[in-house]
Amino acid sequence: MARTFSFEIFPPKRTAPIETIYRTLDGLRLLHPDFISVTYGAGGSQNAEHTLGIVHKVQNEYHIPAVAHLPGLHLTKAEVAKILEDFAKAGVRDILALRGDPVEGAPLPGDFPYASDLIRFIKLMGDFHVTAACYPEVHPQATSEAADLRHLKEKVDAGAERLITQLFFDNERFYRFRDITDALGIEVPIEAGIMPVTNKKQIERMVSICHVQLPKKFTRLLERFGDNPVAMRDAGIAYAVNQIVDLLIAGVSGIHLYTMNNPYVAQEIYNRVVTLIRS
Repeated sequence: MARTFSFEIFPPKRTAPIETIYRTLDGLRLLHPDFISVTYGAGGSQNAEHTLGIVHKVQNEYHIPAVAHLPGLHLTKAEVAKILEDFAKAGVRDILALRGDPVEGAPLPGDFPYASDLIRFIKLMGDFHVTAACYPEVHPQATSEAADLRHLKEKVDAGAERLITQLFFDNERFYRFRDITDALGIEVPIEAGIMPVTNKKQIERMVSICHVQLPKKFTRLLERFGDNPVAMRDAGIAYAVNQIVDLLIAGVSGIHLYTMNNPYVAQEIYNRVVTLIRS
């Protein structure tokens, strides 16, 4: 199976014009990604409208395969069925099925307490290709690594056909995770999620949310360049490129770049690794 190179984008804030995301897509389309995934705001079905509009454009106007994020925790079966119907009408059949994060004050219908419940439902609703998330450094809310891996196996058994990892900065953790999943009989492709860190506040927020571990070489990078925005951007790009080259040498199934809607950073990384990715 050929390795893939793909991007994640997210809808702009409600206060920002929707055109900002299309300027991002104008830059990303030149890189010929295998697909672009579009995130989905938490807390209710109204957020699907933003994802739907963007995936429709990606799929039908930019002619790039689109993957729509769909978190199920705060949705009912009826809401998910309607969202899937709308995606299908837009020609989008690739879904990234997620449990999603709890949102204070938002209703919890209880239909999809776990991503595996959502995946089973999606597979019953039609011919959808389902991707799921995985966590090389263990999901922050998992009770243990063993429990996290058990839930991952349940997602694959429920019908997930591809996995994309949470961001990580230490490739050795990814390789250990891949060895464990192989031993568990998880045979679907696992694509490495890579986030280029271009400013110090960005990584502080990601560490807080995702609980990723920062290797010493990365913390040294932050200490050296964190207060110099241009140097930090260039160092973050270089770090991501080194990660990707190492992953490609090790035979990774694909690279999924968390672009943070920054086409310049994506272009810089792509230009440095394109011959390796497409070889």
